[in-house]
Amino acid sequence: MNRNMTGKTVVMTGASSGIGAEAARQLARQGATVVPVGASKETTAAIAEELGVEPLTADYTRLAEVHSLAEQLLERCPTIDVLAHNAGAMVPERRITEDGHETSLQINYLAPFLLQSLLHERLSTSRTHTILTSSVAHWNGRIRLDDLSFDKRSYSTSTAYADSKLADLLFAREIGRRTPQTGITAAAFHPGVVNSSLGRGAAGITHLMYNTRLGRMLMIDNEEGAAPLVHLATIADPRSINGQYFNKMKADSRTSKQARSPELAQRLWAHTETMLGLSSNQ
Repeated sequence: MNRNMTGKTVVMTGASSGIGAEAARQLARQGATVVPVGASKETTAAIAEELGVEPLTADYTRLAEVHSLAEQLLERCPTIDVLAHNAGAMVPERRITEDGHETSLQINYLAPFLLQSLLHERLSTSRTHTILTSSVAHWNGRIRLDDLSFDKRSYSTSTAYADSKLADLLFAREIGRRTPQTGITAAAFHPGVVNSSLGRGAAGITHLMYNTRLGRMLMIDNEEGAAPLVHLATIADPRSINGQYFNKMKADSRTSKQARSPELAQRLWAHTETMLGLSSNQ
C-alpha cells in the first residue's frame, strides 16, 4: 500500500542527477512538493525548474554549507514528511576536507548525520520518514571508530566507500531504534548498480564497471535505480519498515555482521556526535 503524496513535503538530497533526480520527478508527479538539494547550482537549478520549485545547494565537503542548508530548510519547510539522504560520492584518492575528515565519509555519512541533527526538532514534530541510500558494498566495509578517516589504514576508494555506506546503514538502524522517543522513522536501501557518474573516478573492478561499454551494459538505468527510493518514500506505514534495509525493492536481512550490531550503531552515533561537536539530545 502506498500513501497519498499530495501535499507532502519531500526533501531530496543528491537531486541534481541520477536516481535522486528521477525519484524527485516521480514523487512530484504523485503530488508531493519536492525540495531538490544538490551540490551543483546549474544542475540543481535545472531539475528545480522542471519541478516548478526553488532549488537549494550545498557542498557536503564543507560542513558550514550543511548548517546553511539546515537553516534554509527550517525557514522553507514547516513540515518535512520525507527526508531522503541520497547525496553520495566515490572519491578516487584520499582527500581530507577543510573540516578534517576523509571526503567519502563526510559526503556520504557525516554531512547527512549533521543535517539530520540540525533538523531534529522539525523532523520529530513532522514524524518524518528518513531514507538512507546505502549499498550492497557495505559488506566490504568495516567500521573502526579509531580510524574512520584512514589515518592508520591503507586507503582505497572502494573500502572508504564501503565504510561510509555501512555507516549509513547503521545510522538508519539507530534512527529506527530511537523512534519511540523521537517519532522519526528510517530505512536504508541498495538501489542496484546504476549507470551513473558515481564510480567514474574509481579504480580496479569498479573502474571497469563504470568506464567500459560492457560494464555499463550490465548496469540498471536511473528509473529502475530510483524505484526503491520512491517505494520507501511512499509506503503507507513507515513504521512497518522502520530500521530495515532493502536490497532494491525487497527487505533484506542478509547484511554484514557489523551492520546487524545495535551496539555498534549506538557507539557510532555517539562517536559521530563527538566528531561533529553535537550535543547528545536526540
